[in-house]
Amino acid sequence: MGKAKITFKGQVTIPKEVRIALGIEEGDSVIFMVEKDRAILKPLKKKSLKDFYGILPATRPYPGIEPIRKEVHRKTSKHLLAKETE
Repeated sequence: MGKAKITFKGQVTIPKEVRIALGIEEGDSVIFMVEKDRAILKPLKKKSLKDFYGILPATRPYPGIEPIRKEVHRKTSKHLLAKETE
């Protein structure tokens, strides 16, 4: 178990052995929860877009990149032309 002091600003350095055990790295966020007379520290890991793959069911088959590019181009062109006429 690590030990740390709280600064006059209320800051604390998480001991190295705790960071290693929890996999906390520079730039990560943590959440503090209070249960009765205890504070619980929980790491909040950033998720990659790949982590969300397959979470939602597909509503239609993937048409491929070209049809998507054409649709984006069509909608962007339509949007830009509408702005020019304003």
